[in-house]
Amino acid sequence: MYDLLMRLPFLGWVLICAAAQSAGLIQFINTEAAIDSPWVIHIAMRLSTISFMLLLTGAVILRTRPSEKASGLEPRISALVGTFMMYSITLFPRRELSLSLEMISTALTLIGTVGAVVALSQLGRSFSLMAETRQLVISGPCQFVRHPLYLAEEIAIFGVFIQFASLWTAILFVVQIAVQLRRMHNEESVLTANFPEYAAYRRNTARLIPGIY
Repeated sequence: MYDLLMRLPFLGWVLICAAAQSAGLIQFINTEAAIDSPWVIHIAMRLSTISFMLLLTGAVILRTRPSEKASGLEPRISALVGTFMMYSITLFPRRELSLSLEMISTALTLIGTVGAVVALSQLGRSFSLMAETRQLVISGPCQFVRHPLYLAEEIAIFGVFIQFASLWTAILFVVQIAVQLRRMHNEESVLTANFPEYAAYRRNTARLIPGIY
């Protein structure tokens, strides 16, 4: 019951954001009659944003129950804040973008979404929002970086951010990155405590960018 209750706020929030983006997409289709290259790119940009939201929703629904959880309130707050802030950007007014920026935004969102699909397929039902343990996964993309899903998410979110760029969304984006880094620290702590082999893996594998960080 606890695990189910922890899923519901995230699922509700993401579905609200996805519904808002879907309504905007429908409005755009109904008001823009000309079907040309910019129209197709704009549709792809919006669809990539919605797809990214629904992808993580499915992962949350299918995950297994955790075997261990991080202690204390801070890891839970960080997980919730990082997750909710990720999608709150899409509730701000959308910018009018040039064709080149729309293409960049679409490409980044699609690259991030595909990367997230690959990472999630490797994590399987071990995926978690909170700092929890299910099964240790150090194969696939995890051979190269410790947090491939976070990396893919941030690439996709940056693509989404371009569509909603403003002072307030920039602040949200920076704070969200800081919170995500804290989430990585919390997850690594609980994994180190519960999987003896994780310490060696952590020493030999970059957190996000091989050879840099």
